[in-house]
Amino acid sequence: MENCIRLDNINKSFRKKQVLFDVSLKIPKGCIFGLLGPSGCGKTTSVKIMAGILKQDSGSAYIMGGLMPDLSLMAQMGYMAQSAALYPTLSAYENLKFFGSVYGFRGSALAERISKVADLVGLGYELKKTVSAYSEGMKQRLSLAIALLPDPKVLLLDEPTVGIDPVLRKSIWKELYDLSDQGVTILVTTHVMDEAGKCHRLAMMREGVVLAEGTPAEMIKKSGSETIEDAFIYFGRGGVSDES
Repeated sequence: MENCIRLDNINKSFRKKQVLFDVSLKIPKGCIFGLLGPSGCGKTTSVKIMAGILKQDSGSAYIMGGLMPDLSLMAQMGYMAQSAALYPTLSAYENLKFFGSVYGFRGSALAERISKVADLVGLGYELKKTVSAYSEGMKQRLSLAIALLPDPKVLLLDEPTVGIDPVLRKSIWKELYDLSDQGVTILVTTHVMDEAGKCHRLAMMREGVVLAEGTPAEMIKKSGSETIEDAFIYFGRGGVSDES
């Protein structure tokens, strides 16, 4: 199967503190891939390297076969940061219009794209509001809408459903599955075990190291566990069960 995203032995340090240790991942085209781990484990740093925002100290990152960072590849990607990068004094519509124009949309094509992504995240009737009046959950939904604007081939989502109610979370996951069926490759970081189980494939991370990788079912089976949470604990102990 063709790999759309590939990390080869990525290492990264900040101020002499190493945060990623030889991280290697292969993510097939059209896959919803979950990066699971606690806060501070290196998920966000890994995603920023994939997105071309951060440069690794060593190792290589490839997107759609091209070596990152590459501006032409970045234009085909949607990226949603963990912290909303929004203009609070503008309305939601004005934010979408600005980012849509950055992606090259104009006129009726821009208006149609804004309408589509706003409806996908449940903000169709909230676009006139100033972003400063939005709840954290609404800001999260707007950030996701912006990531979807370019009709991306690769979608990188850093904790996309934090602060979002269960009904909308279910709706967003349905849209992710639909995008995956259309061939979009999606990486989702999460610390929520239930969400990890929705992914086609997973990598479990802790302290900058990939502990294990596979389908949720493979990880549960290999660890002899009944849940993703128990599997994570198993791999976090180096593959040692409670009974050992």
